[in-house]
Amino acid sequence: MTSSPALKQDIVYPDSDGQPMAENTKQFNWIVYVKLGCEALFKDDPNVFIAGDLLWYPVEGNNTLKTAPDTLVVFGRPKGDRGSYQQWKEDNIPPQIVFEILSPGNTLVEMAKKFRFYERYGVEEYYLYDPDKGDFSGWIRAGNYLEVVENPIGWVSPRLNVRFEVVDGQLEIYRPDGQKFATYLELDAQKQQAQQQLEQEQQRADKLAAKLKELGINPEDV
Repeated sequence: MTSSPALKQDIVYPDSDGQPMAENTKQFNWIVYVKLGCEALFKDDPNVFIAGDLLWYPVEGNNTLKTAPDTLVVFGRPKGDRGSYQQWKEDNIPPQIVFEILSPGNTLVEMAKKFRFYERYGVEEYYLYDPDKGDFSGWIRAGNYLEVVENPIGWVSPRLNVRFEVVDGQLEIYRPDGQKFATYLELDAQKQQAQQQLEQEQQRADKLAAKLKELGINPEDV
């Protein structure tokens, strides 16, 4: 007697592939830089989902067909926590944009497989950065294929509307308003500076109010 095939709902789609998010601190910092920059760009849009090192399963019923982009961006899907991106549960919308940050441990075979995966399963824009060499490459979908961006330096992403530059071997990403993607430390410094400015303005307002009271003037009447 032969056993019946497993039902689709019985298939387990693991949330982890057992691989580390990054092989070294440099790769990790660049992954965070890209992910946080994209999140800040679309923080007010509830229907742009962004994740880092999240397993993407494109085909229901196949839990061995998967990959985990360093950063993925999906337009048309709500923000929120996920253990993995199971495409058939997401209106069958694939990530439109993926980023990969190379590390010394990445092999040509591994990256070629990822490229074919992204090409086959619907990625529209694929960006690859090697922080050790300062090399930046991009591909854009044309029909069923991903075609190389001939001049990636100065290229503006059709979906993200951000501009890519490489200055002294360092990738720089510029928002549509011309502001550069900031690192976590830069964001923290900006927050502290804004807080200091707010406190200084409050101190000036308090001093002015005290001076007016000395002159017998009610500050609320000014």
